[in-house]
Amino acid sequence: MPTEFISVTFPNASTELSPLENSALDPQFIERYARSLDDYGFNYTLIPYDSASFDPFTIGATVAAHTKNIKIIIALRPNTIYPTVAAKSLATLDQLSGGRVVVHFIAGGSDEEQAREGDFLDKHQRYERQEEYIRILRRVWQSSEPFDFDGRYYQFKQFHSRVRPVNGTIPVSVGGSSDDAYRIGGALADIFGLWGEPLAETKQQIDRVYAEAARAGRKDRPRIWVTFRPIVAETDELAWAKAHRTLDLLKGNRAKGLGKVPPDAPSPQNIGSQRLLEIASRGDVHDRALWYPTVTATNARGASTALVGSPRTIADSILDYVDLGADLISIRGYDNLNDAIDYGRYILPLVRADLAEREAPQQAVA
Repeated sequence: MPTEFISVTFPNASTELSPLENSALDPQFIERYARSLDDYGFNYTLIPYDSASFDPFTIGATVAAHTKNIKIIIALRPNTIYPTVAAKSLATLDQLSGGRVVVHFIAGGSDEEQAREGDFLDKHQRYERQEEYIRILRRVWQSSEPFDFDGRYYQFKQFHSRVRPVNGTIPVSVGGSSDDAYRIGGALADIFGLWGEPLAETKQQIDRVYAEAARAGRKDRPRIWVTFRPIVAETDELAWAKAHRTLDLLKGNRAKGLGKVPPDAPSPQNIGSQRLLEIASRGDVHDRALWYPTVTATNARGASTALVGSPRTIADSILDYVDLGADLISIRGYDNLNDAIDYGRYILPLVRADLAEREAPQQAVA
């Protein structure tokens, strides 16, 4: 399959650089943002989730209503919705969107965050539950007869759904950097998500996912999704100046209590964030243009590694990851709407043109 691009849908105009405290949902902004992603050729948009956020299913339906092509990735924590209900909700949205739904599972990287919604399982148990959840969803979507399920975390009898996904099933995405994430994602996921690490570390993670897929007896393997926060300008010099302005704002907002995490936040519990912070301790710049001060400025809260440079430099950096095996590239910036438009104008076309040029000789031979 061709290399595809992912963005993230935001509920309003608030950004990490210019945060709007207690900002409400802005339907007009969502519509404009979603249409921009569609118009500029993004393939997917992630609807994120945390315990204090807006409902991703409702936002996903809004995005679907205002777009024609982009696929909607619903972020889902298994503790929040019973799997039989989620299977119907996802299939309903899939029908409404004409088969454009993907589900991305979040096992939960923070005990504190999970406890806010009544989830007190430990991390290993959360991944075990996620495995049951995925198996239930797929059986619901594919079973024509009522069935029972008697697992450790879910039990029910004679469930049957009349709500079918358009294409018979819905792609499942899993992410993480723990042994459990690799095992479950390698065995069950259609897509496996990684945060932007240096090329060597990314290759190690891809190899681990592929090894787990083989161990599970799969003849295929998950597509790999890698996430970056590009900081782009007309030239490399201008991009680096912009990067340092961005960093100053991130630090300043966090010091004022307006960042993603408070100034005195403890070290993150999840392994993915710990990995990012360890890499950041080794230096600011890795490989061609991978920049890590944004990681330390945000305490590695979520996807936080930047690619810095001109459109050509960013495109070449993305192609380095494509060459490693990345099938899906998630890029979102710090000025959400304007950055997405810049990526669509200047980066996506470069990457796609280079990939088409590579494929042309192969097609001629075939």
